[in-house]
Amino acid sequence: MTVPQGRRSSTFTRLLRHGFTDPSAAERLLESVELAPVRSDPVLLDALGATADPDLALGGLVRLLEAQPAPTARRELLDTLISAKPLRDRLLGVLGASAALADHLARHPGDWHALVNYEPHDLHPGVAEFERQLAEATDPVSLRVAYRRCLLSIAARDVCGTTDVAQAAAELADLATATLRAALRIARVAAPDDAALCRLAVIGMGKCGGHELNYVSDVDVIFVGEAVSGADERKALQAAARLASHMMRICSETTVEGSIWPVDANLRPEGRNGPLVRTLASHLAYYQRWAKTWEFQALLKARPVAGDLDLGEEYIATLSPLVWQAAERENFVADVQKMRRRVVENIPAGEVERELKLGPGGLRDVEFAVQLLQLVHGRSDSSLRSGSTLDALRALAAGGYVGRADAAQLDDAYRFLRSMEHRIQLYRLRRTHLVPEDEGDLRRLGRSLGLRTDPVAALRREWKRHSGVVRRLHEKLFYRPLLDAVAQLAPGEARLSPDAARERLVALGYADPAAALRHLEALASGVTRKAAIQRTLLPVLLGWFADSADPDAGLLNFRKVSDALGKTPWYLRLLRDEGAAAENLARVLSAGRLAPDLLMRAPEAVALLGDGDGGGLEPRSRAHLEQEILAAVGRAENAEQAVTVARGVRRRELFRTAATDIVGSYGTEEIPARPDQGALVDLVGGAVSDLTAATLAGTLRAVVREGWGDTLPTRFAVIGMGRFGGHELGYGSDADVIFVHEPQDGVDEREAAEAANKVVSEMRRLLQIPSTDPPLLIDADLRPEGKSGPLVRTLTSYAAYYRRWSLAWEAHALLRAEPVAGDEDLGRRFVELIDPLRYPAQGLGDDAVREIRRLKARMESERLPRGADKTLHTKLGRGGLSDVEWTVQLLQLRHGRSEPGLRTTRTRAALAAACAAGLISDEDAAILDEAWVLATRVRNAVMLVRGRAGDTFPSDTRELAAVGRYLGYGPGHVGDMLDDYRRTTRRARGVVEELFYGS
Repeated sequence: MTVPQGRRSSTFTRLLRHGFTDPSAAERLLESVELAPVRSDPVLLDALGATADPDLALGGLVRLLEAQPAPTARRELLDTLISAKPLRDRLLGVLGASAALADHLARHPGDWHALVNYEPHDLHPGVAEFERQLAEATDPVSLRVAYRRCLLSIAARDVCGTTDVAQAAAELADLATATLRAALRIARVAAPDDAALCRLAVIGMGKCGGHELNYVSDVDVIFVGEAVSGADERKALQAAARLASHMMRICSETTVEGSIWPVDANLRPEGRNGPLVRTLASHLAYYQRWAKTWEFQALLKARPVAGDLDLGEEYIATLSPLVWQAAERENFVADVQKMRRRVVENIPAGEVERELKLGPGGLRDVEFAVQLLQLVHGRSDSSLRSGSTLDALRALAAGGYVGRADAAQLDDAYRFLRSMEHRIQLYRLRRTHLVPEDEGDLRRLGRSLGLRTDPVAALRREWKRHSGVVRRLHEKLFYRPLLDAVAQLAPGEARLSPDAARERLVALGYADPAAALRHLEALASGVTRKAAIQRTLLPVLLGWFADSADPDAGLLNFRKVSDALGKTPWYLRLLRDEGAAAENLARVLSAGRLAPDLLMRAPEAVALLGDGDGGGLEPRSRAHLEQEILAAVGRAENAEQAVTVARGVRRRELFRTAATDIVGSYGTEEIPARPDQGALVDLVGGAVSDLTAATLAGTLRAVVREGWGDTLPTRFAVIGMGRFGGHELGYGSDADVIFVHEPQDGVDEREAAEAANKVVSEMRRLLQIPSTDPPLLIDADLRPEGKSGPLVRTLTSYAAYYRRWSLAWEAHALLRAEPVAGDEDLGRRFVELIDPLRYPAQGLGDDAVREIRRLKARMESERLPRGADKTLHTKLGRGGLSDVEWTVQLLQLRHGRSEPGLRTTRTRAALAAACAAGLISDEDAAILDEAWVLATRVRNAVMLVRGRAGDTFPSDTRELAAVGRYLGYGPGHVGDMLDDYRRTTRRARGVVEELFYGS
C-alpha cells in the first residue's frame, strides 16, 4: 500500500518527537501487516516513545508478533497490549532495554503472558515463588527457558520502576538461589546413588550471598559435604563432588538456549587447587590455620542457598566467629587496602576510565570500604553484620561509624552506578562492567535511567559526579588510619564498659586509672551522637596514648580539648573522617607539655592536624608568615594590639612545628617515623627561625607605625646572630640579634639614635608583655663590647669599631650573622662590612687560632654547670653542640675566603662544604654531623617534654622515657638511649680533639 507523502511526513515527524533515531525504518515497521490493527492507535506510539530505545522496542514487538503461532494469538497479544497498561509498560519497557530478552521472546512467543499478571506476589516474588516457576524444569534446556521467563519478569519490574535497583538485585539473587536448587535437584535425580551417600550444602558467596546480584554475573559458591550416617566419608565426599560438579555444569554449560551463568567455586579454601567439597571440620581447620585476610572478607556475604540447609546453617554458625576475629590479624587493614590497590592496578590502562565496577570511584570502592568498616566494628556491634552493601551502609550510619551525609551520598552514588551496571548488562545479557563508547548505546543507557533531555551528555555528567563522590568518600572512609588501630584492639575492646575500662587502663600503663576512667566517663557517657562518636574514637585513642610515655597526660589533654571544642561540629567530624587527624592529635597530646600547652591556649588549632584544607602540618614559609603578620599589624588599632596578634600567630605556628616534629618522630600507623633525623632538625630549626624573623618584622612595623607613621628617621635593620642567624633555633631559644641603623638623609644623628633605641626598647617590651602567648626574648649581648656597649650602632660606628677594636671572638660570632628584619639594603651592606672580618683574606693567624682555642677551653671549664655530667650535656658537654660548632667555625674562619661553600651561617651546610672541599674526611664529617643532630634533637625533646628549655637529659623517669620515645626508643630502653648518646658524642669528641685542638 502506498502512503501519501503528506501523511508520511507527519508520521516521520511524530516518530522523531517520540525518540526514534531511525524514523524511516520505524515507519516501515509500523506499516507491517502484524501491526495493522493498532497502527493508528496513539497509545502504542506514546508507549514506545517512553522506552529506553523506541527503535529497539518496535523491532522487538514486530518480531514477537511474527513469532505468534496463530492469528488469534497475535490478536490476543495486541488487544492486551492496547487495553492493559501494566502489560504495555512492562513488555515494551523490556523490548526497549534488552535485545537479548527480545530474542528470548521471539523464540518463546508465549512467554509474554508472564508479564500480564499484576498481583502483589508478582510485584516482589521471593525464592519460593521462583522455585514454583522452575519446578517443571527437568533438564538444562528447560531450566534455561524457565530461568529466562523469570528473568523477564524481574527485568520488566526493574525497567518500569516497580522495583528499585536494590530490590531488583535481591530478586536476581533469589532467582539464582532457586536456580541452584533446581540444578541440584536435576543432578540428584541423575545420580540417586550419590545423593543417597552424602549431605551437600551450597553456600552462596559474593553478590549472590549478599542479595545484590547483577543480571549477568558469576555465581560464587562454596560446597560443604558430610557423609550420611553409616556411609564412608571418603566415598561420600567423592559423591558430593560429583553432584556439585554436575550442578555447576547444568548452570554453566552452553546449550541451544545458551547458558544461565557460570558457577564459580574458586572462593573455596585453597581456591581451584583445593578439593571442590570439604567437610565442615576441614573448612574450620583451614580458616583457623591458613586462610588469608581476603578470605574472611569474602565470608561476610556467605549464606546457605541450596542443598542441605541445616548443614549450611551449621557452616555459617561455625565460621562466623572467625569472620569477626579477622580484624585482629596482624596487618589486617593493610592487607585489605593492598588487595584493593592490586585490583585497580590490574585493570588494562585503556579500560580504567570506563570500568564501572573495579575502577577508581567504582562500585568496588564502595563495597570494600563498607566491608572494611563492617569487619572492624562488627566485632562488637552485631547490627553491622549484613551481607548487603546498602543495608550495612545504613547500619554504619545509624551507629555513628560513618557520617550521615557521607552515607547518604554513598548510597545515592552506589544505586546510580549499580543501575548503570544493570542496564548495560541487560541489553545483551553479557557479563561486562565497561561503560559503552558507542553514542547509540550511551543514548539508550541514559534514557533507561530517566535522562531524556540530551541523554548522552546527562549520563556522562551524572556518572562523573557520582564516581567523584565515591572516589572522595571511599578514600576518606577506606584509608583513614583510625581503622588500623581499632583493628588491633583485643576482642571486646571496641566498646568500653566502666568495669572493663579500669583493667585495661592499668594494663596500658595508666598511672591513675581512676582519674582516667572519670575522663572516659565524661567523654563517652550519654546517648548523643557526640557520645557515640567519642565511644568509637576512645578505644583507638587509648591505644595511641598508651604508645607514649605519659598516657595519663594524653587522655587528660584530650578531655580538655574536647571540652573546649566538643560542641563545634567540625571537631569530631575532623577526628572521625580526616585521615590521620585523630592519631596526630593523640601523639601531640601525649608527647609532653609544650605542644598541649600551645594548643590549649587556642584549641581551634587542632584543625591543623587534619589532611584537608586546614593547612596541614607543613610549616609555612617565611614570606607567607610575614605576609600574614604584616597584614594583621596593618589592621590593628595600636602597636600593643598588633604585637598581640603577631604573638598569636607565633603561638599557632610553634604548635604546627611541634606537631610536625612529634608526628615525624613518632611516626603513624601508616607512615613510619622519619628515618632522616637531620631533616627533622633542619625543619624545626628553619621553621622556628623563620617564625621568629616574621614576628620581629611585624613587631618592628607596629612600633614604627605607632611612633613615627610610615617613615622612621633612621634606616633600621635587625641582624640575627647565633642559632637564629644559623636557622637553627629551638622551641625555647631566645632571639640573639644585634641592631644597626643609619640616619635618613638630613636627619640629625642624635635624633636618629634616639629613634633607633626607642624602637629596640619598645620591641623588647611588647614581645615580653605577660599574656597567654609565649614571650619572645631578644638577646643583644653579642653586640660589640657586649653588655657594656651601646644597644644600637650606626653602620659607620660598626665599621669603625671592627676596624680598630674587633676581637677574635667577635669575628667568630659574626660567622652566624644574617639580616632577619628591617631595611634590606642596610642589612646587605652590614653583611658586606663584616665579610672581610669573618672570612679574612689571609685566613686565620696562629695567634688568633690559639685565642679561639683558649676561649673554648675556658668556656668548657667555667660555664658547664656544677655537678653536670659532661657526657650528657648537649651544649657544653663532650662531643656536644659547642664542640661541633666551634670545630666547623674554625674551618670557616681559616678557609672561608678561599672556599665559597663555607660562607654560610648554617652548621650542617658548612660541615658538608668543608667535606666537599677536602678539609675534613667523609667519615669525620659524618661523625660530627650525627653528634650535632642528636644533641639538637635531645634539646628539642627536652623542651617538648618539659615545656621549658634544658641542655641535659631530664632526671624524672617519665620525662626521660618521653625523651626516649621521641628519639625512637621503646619502653624499657632508656639505658640504651643514654649509652647511644655517650657513644656518639665520644666519637665526635675524638674528631674535635684532632681537628680543633690538634692542628
